[in-house]
Amino acid sequence: MKIIAFLGSPRKDGNSALLLRETIRGIAESGLTVQIFNLNEMNIAPCQSCGGCDDTGVCIFHDDMARIHAEIREASRIILASPIYFFGVSAQTKIMIDRCQCFWCEKYLLKKPLPEGIYGRKGLLLLVGGQKKEIGIQCAEATAKAFFRTVSVPEHETLGYLSVDTQGAIVNHPTALGDAYRSGKNLVTFNKGGG
Repeated sequence: MKIIAFLGSPRKDGNSALLLRETIRGIAESGLTVQIFNLNEMNIAPCQSCGGCDDTGVCIFHDDMARIHAEIREASRIILASPIYFFGVSAQTKIMIDRCQCFWCEKYLLKKPLPEGIYGRKGLLLLVGGQKKEIGIQCAEATAKAFFRTVSVPEHETLGYLSVDTQGAIVNHPTALGDAYRSGKNLVTFNKGGG
């Protein structure tokens, strides 16, 4: 089972990274590994809305997204971890999502959705932000939901935490790290025939 994770925080060892670490710890107990993409350290240009992928489902720009595209195609589990900025996912996360327009073209214009594979395709969304209003989670999740749907991930779980702002403050949340650990374990549970 191929599992990939996108870390969208620009902050080293920030709250999103700590949540992702606990998620991966839960996955590792099943003997599986996670390939992590630290989006802040990658060379990914914004989508140019050029229409170059309309007829092929393949992006015409060649940067680090080419590797991400290849890994998304093969993944059975996709984890997206992002801080919430201005009620949305981080810029690093949004650039990656926008560059998945080629998958949208492939799925909806060319009618070639990514295959489900033997393990199915599932996702996990990890969100953390300093604001207090639930709309921050709702708006960020709407973007992530569109991403998951576009890359043929029909179901995902969301863990979202508010009022967590300073670096490392997530460790003081009463349930967050335990939630992430359990969600990691659950993400890779697979019942043959049942998904």
